[in-house]
Amino acid sequence: MSPLFRSTADFFAELNRMQSMLDRVFPGPGASIRSQADAAFPVLNVGTSPASIEVQALAPGLDPSQLDITVDRGLLVIAGERKSQLPPADERVNVYANERFAGRFRRVVSLPEDADPARVEASYRDGVLRVSVAKRESSLPRRIEVN
Repeated sequence: MSPLFRSTADFFAELNRMQSMLDRVFPGPGASIRSQADAAFPVLNVGTSPASIEVQALAPGLDPSQLDITVDRGLLVIAGERKSQLPPADERVNVYANERFAGRFRRVVSLPEDADPARVEASYRDGVLRVSVAKRESSLPRRIEVN
């Protein structure tokens, strides 16, 4: 280790400082030298079944009572806030990587035309928010009797 740096922590702190300077000059989705790039939160899985549109939001650490889920004009909006779990900053605590998102978030999913906004169910368990939007009865396949 160079005598310029007293410890590995000092070395990585200097790299992070230089990375921050570069991010100010060249903004964009970047990553710290010791963490991954920011991604949208919560991460979504969206799919369909014959009877519904299914959305799963992978969002551990949320208080379900603080979630705001709305459907309006063909858009499903999932909004809320995730509190930070980091210890308060002081001279004894250094955070080298912070990959866990904290703060307000809002995700918007465009629903297909056959989604029924009057029939939406949501549940939150084990860090996964599940939203199910039923399809309109008129759009579901049905068997036609031949006379």
